[in-house]
Amino acid sequence: MPATPLLKRIKMATVSVPDLDEAAAQYKQWLGYTAVEKGKISAAHAALWGTPAMAGRRYAVMRPASKADVYIRAVEIDRVANYLALTTWGWGAVEIIADNPIKLHDKMGKSPFHIIGKPRFLNGYPTICAFQVRGPGNEVLYLTADTGNPGTGLLPKAGATVGRPFIMVLASGHAEKVRNWYCDTFKMKRNPINGNPVDIIQHAQGLGPDHPFPLTIAALAEHGNLIEMDGYPAGTGPRQRNHGQLPPGVAMTSFGVKSLDALKLDWLSAPGEMKGVGYEGRRSACFVGPAGELTELIEE
Repeated sequence: MPATPLLKRIKMATVSVPDLDEAAAQYKQWLGYTAVEKGKISAAHAALWGTPAMAGRRYAVMRPASKADVYIRAVEIDRVANYLALTTWGWGAVEIIADNPIKLHDKMGKSPFHIIGKPRFLNGYPTICAFQVRGPGNEVLYLTADTGNPGTGLLPKAGATVGRPFIMVLASGHAEKVRNWYCDTFKMKRNPINGNPVDIIQHAQGLGPDHPFPLTIAALAEHGNLIEMDGYPAGTGPRQRNHGQLPPGVAMTSFGVKSLDALKLDWLSAPGEMKGVGYEGRRSACFVGPAGELTELIEE
């Protein structure tokens, strides 16, 4: 039998925003995400993330209307000059399950979120429909549904107009290298890499409509939890950030794991017990991955 992946599920996507109040209000009004915890980043958390300048910064942990215990955490940073979404390596987007992307697209057209991709069905998956928006911190969100027969769909159920994150998109300069690292480190199945045009990335990077991007997916242990790995062309590179702060856009992904002790990783600081929603006093630790991405692992 194949090994069970060591990454259990997505627990939290962290997005960096210049105005926390604005971001929390927009997520609540337009996506149905309600803040279940607000506060200031502790010195312990800042050390855990390797971002000492985040201590004392405001944050809000937001939960979808479905009540799923998978969260989006907005954290306030100083604005990063010249940051453009979908042009740098690291966590590039949060893909969220939705009930009806076409209706949601019509609603979001009246929102402050900037629509960067219209609803369309995926090549090879005629029941999966998605569109994309850019949020108040230039974070990219994919809003996706499986429109097939209930109970037979490939994707998890939304449970609300907008449900939980179910895919985290990781960009790098070498999709194969990143795939191999994650699959080897966390015992995930190695899927083939395909070359596909992705119009929102082509547009962001000023590339032609036929430019292909190597991409693949890797499944976590629990159904409906995946990492998508996108390869960016030469000329792209690591994301710039303010000294000691989280990077802009989609800043970090938090995954649940059974045991930190079973993993041989270079932690930014020693694992520690963390308080707050999503942690509940359990141990957590962070590492920097092969694309420069900040990743947090929380014991469950």
